[in-house]
Amino acid sequence: MEELRQEIIKLIFTRAYQRRKVILASGRESDFYIDSKQVTLTAEGLYKIALYILQLIHKEGLKVSAVGGPAMGAVPVAAAISALSRGEPFNSPLDTFFVRSEAKKHGLENRIDGPTLREGLPLLLLDDVLTTGGSVLKAVQAVRQLGCKVEKVIVIVDRQEGGRENLEKEGLSVAALLTREELESFGTK
Repeated sequence: MEELRQEIIKLIFTRAYQRRKVILASGRESDFYIDSKQVTLTAEGLYKIALYILQLIHKEGLKVSAVGGPAMGAVPVAAAISALSRGEPFNSPLDTFFVRSEAKKHGLENRIDGPTLREGLPLLLLDDVLTTGGSVLKAVQAVRQLGCKVEKVIVIVDRQEGGRENLEKEGLSVAALLTREELESFGTK
């Protein structure tokens, strides 16, 4: 698993990590940016990230029925995990879902899309980049309102700017494939 994680770190560093000033979704200014879509929307990156997360689910013995998270950060990864979960060696099909920032104004006016989530359903919540945890917390609140149980939150990159601590204050277990520190130290190798 560690070899696969190192391959993911290399992909994020070479394709998604940018040293420049930007304003983040949280409103904060940062001197670096992670455009995760440059990895999660490629066949190689999506496959490796989904495979790693599935291995983590099985290694930790997580009992979850569906994977998803905030639109758009979680969508490609959740879909890939769902597809891979059905085949060998996992044979544990996981449905997927995503949480909109607000309910649609038409159709069924859903805030959460995907197979119907029901009370007590154990979920894995995903996101691409964790800064303050705001978008993940909104998604957690939405699925909890349906009575679902969030077993764990997994993010691809933890920017180490308080997001993990904010999520843990809400009683959530959090894991990151990599941290800002690991990403920056990778660049010095």
